[in-house]
Amino acid sequence: MTTLEFLRDNLIIVGPEIGLTVLAMVLLLLDSYIPKAKSNLGYVTAITMSILAVATVTLWQPSATAESTLAWGGMIRHDVLGQVFKVMVLLAGAFTSLMATRDSDVGQRGEFYLIITISTLGGTLLAVAADIVMLFVALETVSIPLYILAGFSRKDERSSESGLKYYLFGSFASAILLYGLSLIFGFTGETRLDLIAESLVSGSTMLDGNLFPVLIAILFVIVGFGFKISAAPFHFWTPDVYEGAPTPVTAFVSVASKAASFAILMRFFLAVLPPEFALDGTNLHVFWTNIISIIAVVSMTLGNVLALRQENMKRMLAYSSIAQAGYALIGIAALNAQDTSYAISSVAFYMFMYTFSNLLVFAGVILFGEAAGTEKISEYAGMQRRSPWLAVAMTVGLLSLAGIPPAAGFFGKFFLFQAAVEANLEWLAIIGVLNSIVALYYYLVVIKIMWVDKSEDEDKAISISPAMGWMFGLSTIIVLALGVVPTPVINWARDGAEAIITAASTLFTLI
Repeated sequence: MTTLEFLRDNLIIVGPEIGLTVLAMVLLLLDSYIPKAKSNLGYVTAITMSILAVATVTLWQPSATAESTLAWGGMIRHDVLGQVFKVMVLLAGAFTSLMATRDSDVGQRGEFYLIITISTLGGTLLAVAADIVMLFVALETVSIPLYILAGFSRKDERSSESGLKYYLFGSFASAILLYGLSLIFGFTGETRLDLIAESLVSGSTMLDGNLFPVLIAILFVIVGFGFKISAAPFHFWTPDVYEGAPTPVTAFVSVASKAASFAILMRFFLAVLPPEFALDGTNLHVFWTNIISIIAVVSMTLGNVLALRQENMKRMLAYSSIAQAGYALIGIAALNAQDTSYAISSVAFYMFMYTFSNLLVFAGVILFGEAAGTEKISEYAGMQRRSPWLAVAMTVGLLSLAGIPPAAGFFGKFFLFQAAVEANLEWLAIIGVLNSIVALYYYLVVIKIMWVDKSEDEDKAISISPAMGWMFGLSTIIVLALGVVPTPVINWARDGAEAIITAASTLFTLI
């Protein structure tokens, strides 16, 4: 292999990761040796990540053939689905960095942007992992920096508490996930996802027809992933961490790590347990689909019901995040449909929509918290008179999370519910619609408080910095654009779905 061929086949595939590594070193040097640069590190991080996101779409296009997408010894699969989620994670990191420039706790601390960059690097790798070793290493590269960031505000006892809780729960969940992955490796002797599936399908395992150990391993894996996406009943860490962590950290945790986790969740189950796969006469795909459906129902219902009674904005968004994970799991449960690519693309579109909608709301929480010094929902009264553009931006984000047109959340939920219907899971779609009606109440309450209620502080204007102005403007445009013209993104995600299905289809001939 010539040098040019090596660069084409390997280094270009990890172009975003190389760029993030260089960015991390640059941030470390600037923070250590140029003190005057501290105030600009957020802009350096945001601009670099945005450039990498654009380059991921324009310069580092994956191959059209699924067989040629495996790289680095089968550790990474370079396909369109990974490209979609890489862009998602990179833009989440960029927008979070812009948001942090206005935060008094983290805005002038260079190590914050360094840690965000490392976590973003883990997220991009997690989105394309094709091996359980890479899967776990990337997952921990995402998670460990977030444990640090959750307790980043040393002056706030709540931040220290949230960091400790996040670390303890996260370590426990990682141990469970690793045990499940180790069982799968023990059964098959393989670490690559496609080879694990081939080993299970062909019967060349140590199981001797015994189904029970595989079911246990699948349960362990689901528990581990359930924690990462804050799905019930593995959600106990979410409200306290969301409330106690610095708001930019909460925003990043709620979108970037969740998006990357959903990417690998789909990739894992589609590769290891394709719809047609049966072991010992039992269809394991149906088994885990039923479990995912139950978790989706519990997450949606519990998250929405508990969000109704919250008085703290960040805790309300925490329970909203649990419910949003439940909605996205509807698409995961629908992966047994005849048109599996539609279910995959619906999840990808939903996470794309959710990323920008949630960042939009959290940016408003940062600005209001800095101006008013409170996170109580009732204190948002009169916001439209203090900062009309801030109220408009937050309203767009909240309407999108609620699924109200013309915001992107409407099509996000529509695609998920349609995927469930096509998978003969009409009951799950109905429960999703009912939960969306419940969620509409607490989102509209916040909007009503901002636009209708009056406050004694209405004469105190809330200023919006240029960085936050760009963040609000771009996020609002993206959320509204996705709500009016969703076709480009859903088709982009569908191309990625077709690639991953093609990669897994060669296993069906062995069944």
